[in-house]
Amino acid sequence: MRFGANEIIKASDACCVKNLTDKDTKFSLSTDTRTIQKGDIYLPLKGANFDGENFCEDAVKKGASGCFVTKDVYPENADLILKTNDTLKSYLSIAGYARDKYNPKTVAVTGSCGKTTTKEMIYSVVSQKYKTHKTFSNHNNEVGLCQTILSMPENTQVLIVEAGMRALGEIEILSSYARPDIAVITNAGCAHIGRLGSLDNIAKAKSEIVKGLKSDGILISQDNPRIRKFALFNGKKLFYSLKDVEIIEKHASYSKFLYKGKEYELNVEGEYNIENSIAAIETGFTLDIDYEDIKKGLSAYKPIEKRWEIEDISGYRVINDSYNANPDSMKAAVSTFLELYKNPVAVLGDMGELGDDEIKLHAQVGEFLSEKIKSLSEKNVLNIKNVKIITVGNLSRVISETVAAYGIETHHFENNDAAALYILDNLDTGNTIFLKASRSMKFEEIKDLIKRGK
Repeated sequence: MRFGANEIIKASDACCVKNLTDKDTKFSLSTDTRTIQKGDIYLPLKGANFDGENFCEDAVKKGASGCFVTKDVYPENADLILKTNDTLKSYLSIAGYARDKYNPKTVAVTGSCGKTTTKEMIYSVVSQKYKTHKTFSNHNNEVGLCQTILSMPENTQVLIVEAGMRALGEIEILSSYARPDIAVITNAGCAHIGRLGSLDNIAKAKSEIVKGLKSDGILISQDNPRIRKFALFNGKKLFYSLKDVEIIEKHASYSKFLYKGKEYELNVEGEYNIENSIAAIETGFTLDIDYEDIKKGLSAYKPIEKRWEIEDISGYRVINDSYNANPDSMKAAVSTFLELYKNPVAVLGDMGELGDDEIKLHAQVGEFLSEKIKSLSEKNVLNIKNVKIITVGNLSRVISETVAAYGIETHHFENNDAAALYILDNLDTGNTIFLKASRSMKFEEIKDLIKRGK
């Protein structure tokens, strides 16, 4: 996306220190000197451990036409110098300007878990009818929002942005610049409870998505009493839940269900994925997409990397769902795995950002899984003797200890290497292995070690 110098000045509310550019010249913005292109305008970002402004000179040497600065020091040979108090705020302001200039219908998605999956499902549905642009992967902070909007083709009809957060107030900022027509909240669970302190605060943070929601827009949300309480929006609201669904069929890599009398299919397993898909269905109908295209879009959805990524490796079937984890997502994912796969081996790692209750919350996962395994065994869905729980790390030891108390086979390891070696030495190749942990555990290493063998 390219802008004239006067557009950039107006959109960013920056002070023009120097402008030798031609009024008809258009510029792209770049925040990274490693990928900067000739003629770009360099916008340096700042963080706790870096200051992009230190590289303004490098940017101009590499061909940048100019740059933003916060100080009175700047490259003398630049054609355009813009001074601002806050480069990130200027970046957001330019993104907000672009969003309004091209004015696509905008869908903003947030939630404690499932937001990236739901965003991808919505994209799969909406792109059946419209030219659609979305947040890449999980680039869901302020910088990611700007990158998403400013990489949007000018003919985009629907823009889908994902909104993440680590503290109160962050989603409000994203919403205020995205100015969505449709806001989606997938849920409000205990992810980030260590940072936010309570389930109420988590729901408040997720509900900030309505702060920038247009008055004639719509909130589409999981039916959660805390979201109902804190999502203060006077416009149209639609709440959904799994109770609205009749599940017709579910097995590995497939789900079929009825929602409001219409049949849909997903080529993924899990009731939580069915619930996520309701948001995509309702978004589709809100955007006047017909049933057949919505159905087609859902059936075309495929998980992205590290989200229920199935691969046959060295004779094992490995399901890598280790992109991230919190107690809610771990319970839901492992529950689905145990229901659908014979000879299940669940490899579970530490969950981060759970605060003072981290031990208790890990123990609760162990209790939940123990009850689930017992229930499935009593229903002859699985043989408890064929179930194995492997835990890796520090906090996850509590899961093993809790599950072992119920007579279920468990093994605990301090690191990924030891866990992978145990799998290679002790597990038959007919086993299905499920990987779930917080991203910091780097569980993809286990998959790679199994692939390489001893």
